[in-house]
Amino acid sequence: MAGGKLSARQKMINLMYLVFIAMLAMNMDKKVLSSFGYSMEKLNASNMKVGLANGKIIEGLSEKATEQPEKYKKKYYKSVEINALSNQYFTYLEGVKNELIKTIEDSSDYESMDSENQGDMYFFVKDQKLSPKGQEFLDQINKYKYDIIEKISDIADEDLIKQIEKRFDTSDEIAGGSKTKMIPYMNSRYERFPLITTLNNITQIQADVRTTESDVYNMMFSGALKSAANLNTYVGIVALDKTAYFSGEQVTGKIVMGKFDKTFTAKYASNVGGKMENGQVNLAFRAGSAGSHPIKGSFTFKQKDGEDIIVPFKSEYTVITEPSSAVISADKMNVVYRGLDNPISISVPGVGASNVKASAPGLRPSGKGKYILNPTAGSTVTINVNAKLSSGKTINTKMDFRIMDIPAPNGAVRKQIGRISMPKASLAKATVGVILPDFVFDLTLRTTSFSVKVPGQATVKVKGARMDAKAANAISKARRGDMVNIFDIKSALVGSAAGYRIKNASPVMIEIK
Repeated sequence: MAGGKLSARQKMINLMYLVFIAMLAMNMDKKVLSSFGYSMEKLNASNMKVGLANGKIIEGLSEKATEQPEKYKKKYYKSVEINALSNQYFTYLEGVKNELIKTIEDSSDYESMDSENQGDMYFFVKDQKLSPKGQEFLDQINKYKYDIIEKISDIADEDLIKQIEKRFDTSDEIAGGSKTKMIPYMNSRYERFPLITTLNNITQIQADVRTTESDVYNMMFSGALKSAANLNTYVGIVALDKTAYFSGEQVTGKIVMGKFDKTFTAKYASNVGGKMENGQVNLAFRAGSAGSHPIKGSFTFKQKDGEDIIVPFKSEYTVITEPSSAVISADKMNVVYRGLDNPISISVPGVGASNVKASAPGLRPSGKGKYILNPTAGSTVTINVNAKLSSGKTINTKMDFRIMDIPAPNGAVRKQIGRISMPKASLAKATVGVILPDFVFDLTLRTTSFSVKVPGQATVKVKGARMDAKAANAISKARRGDMVNIFDIKSALVGSAAGYRIKNASPVMIEIK
């Protein structure tokens, strides 16, 4: 259009074309900004939906943990911790977004969010360096990643761990069209970008948080919940009122399907002397001679397709002679630990829990036939039991238990103890933990402080469980093959025994790779 001699009219036409093309380009840029906004709206809606779904899962697992504590309680507690971590980080990200748009009059006018100033002023200072808020933003991404992986490291498969590491990877990235030049993650994702793209990127991180939470729940529970809902997994259960009877006593109890439902009605129940009503067979027969006696048979149900399905059941009851002494046992082992709630079972065969009384310093009831013993001073504790038999006879029994202190834990890095190896960059970000391998109680220990000794550097004392800046600086000066010593590891119990003083953990030696 610019070649050769042109008339004034042609020059004017050409100029108009250029202006028109520029206007189209400007309009296209605005439309691109709007598309980022619409994408963010969909992500926000999806995040809300997944968050509600995750909340429903937690609610359902709470019921499962109540119904089947042995199967679901630990997993439920772990899920609550993961949910709390995710909600805390999600809320932090929402706060960052609100801070970025606080000067925007209309948060739905995406075409006005074309400025780079808000993001650059929030995340960076001069010379493209991170501001304190920018550094906090980066640290929060890594903290969430490390915390989640640490929570699930004992149950998650390798693929899920890799997915989480990839979602929250903050490594340097390739710059633009270059194949070799690398730039920091924050500069690559947030420097000199329009505000709407920055908001969209943060919303995507929130989506990754909700997806990660959902993936963990699916990994932990999908198989178990599906199995629990499958009728083929139900079994017939013999539920006697007592597990042992005196010779000549009436044996009473029920036979029910796995999850009791009054709407269940069997076509018939074989090999039992009892009438079926309200989804159960009520048993009533006289106990025989001393020894074990089987109760077995089957339910026959008619399915919707007309075919019969047979569900077998099998159990046994024991007939015993009247006891002359009580049975006392520690649920964990033949000792009790100072400062802890030691579960104790106290029962007398054939005697109801209401007719059994137990006493000892630090002993309190926790359920039918269950007690908690929290010993304090001394090296032994004596439990006294008084029981009234159905014949009216009273028996008294006592038993001594040794009192021991909680053993010293092992210091651990990445849940590894003793001598391990890793790069110094990984060590600088590592968490120092403490573990009690093969201990009979499931205790939660929190590291309160530790010391780090790097060859050629002064010993650094650190408060908490993570390396601080001073420790990281000392580690950065370590050379390949150096042995970094983490010692004087102090910890505390989390929970009811939080005031108990734990012995110092054993040190960890890390060889720098």
